Amino acid sequence: MRDPYTVLGIAKTAGEKEIKAAYRALAKKYHPDSAKGAVGTKEKFAEIGHAYDILGDKEKRGQFDRGEIDGEGKPRFQGFAGTPGSGSNPFEGFEFRSSRGRGSGAEDILSEIFGGRGFRTASGAGASRNQGSTFDSGGGLDIKLTAEVCVEDMARGKASVHLSNGKQLAFSLPAGATDGQAVRLAGQGRRAPGVQPGDALVTLRFIKHNRFELDGTDIRTIVGLPLRTAVGGGKVAVETLDGKIALSVPPFTDSGKVFRLKGKGLPAKTGGHGDMLVVMQIRLPAAGRDSLAEFFSKTGEAD
Repeated sequence: MRDPYTVLGIAKTAGEKEIKAAYRALAKKYHPDSAKGAVGTKEKFAEIGHAYDILGDKEKRGQFDRGEIDGEGKPRFQGFAGTPGSGSNPFEGFEFRSSRGRGSGAEDILSEIFGGRGFRTASGAGASRNQGSTFDSGGGLDIKLTAEVCVEDMARGKASVHLSNGKQLAFSLPAGATDGQAVRLAGQGRRAPGVQPGDALVTLRFIKHNRFELDGTDIRTIVGLPLRTAVGGGKVAVETLDGKIALSVPPFTDSGKVFRLKGKGLPAKTGGHGDMLVVMQIRLPAAGRDSLAEFFSKTGEAD
């Protein structure tokens, strides 16, 4: 790790404001959103973050200036003579504290620059607090995709999307999903050595169905009702998501009459399913129209 003063391009006499301004300028320049994949960007971004992790904290900066810690924040061996404390431990009496609680930390500065986008730190031995950062909303490793979803997909709670590498990924649809809703698929974004992978942010786009119309978790469908059945009653075949069923229709059923099939709709957030709304539409016969016209001309239209 290089000297943190050199990394930030400041003198050892720099004040807090100068240190913060230097980090802010470099973080903005080398952030994944700004650098757009330039060679060495991730390493440089991690390096300036680590430098600020030391110099942005008064205690750590003092320890570095006194030679107690190195550029990586690790204790330096000072020798046994003249070390604080009376024991054989050369580091006895030294206190190395985490800087997570400081008010002007790297997270705060990045939040100011990039509109509150948080970041996650890669875990593992030797990883600094800023090393391996990936940004959530539009970050360098996150990707945005669109998945076309049909009614059948929503009914079974599964859909799929093609990733940027050509791989097709199946994912679960949340119950009660809506058109335009975004679903986050953790760890399915871009990858880079030594850092957590980004996420895939999938926007759902509903495909119009040729038979079914969505109304929340309810499904509306129009069914042709033969004139004879409309007058005399009988059974009508209705296509549902579970297959065809025979719906009983009472005599003298008008066009526009709605029959509700409980639980035949889509999964709901609160559990269970919505309903299927079957709208009747009287269908005139293709044959015998002359006889039908003659019948009505003799009898007249009943109110």
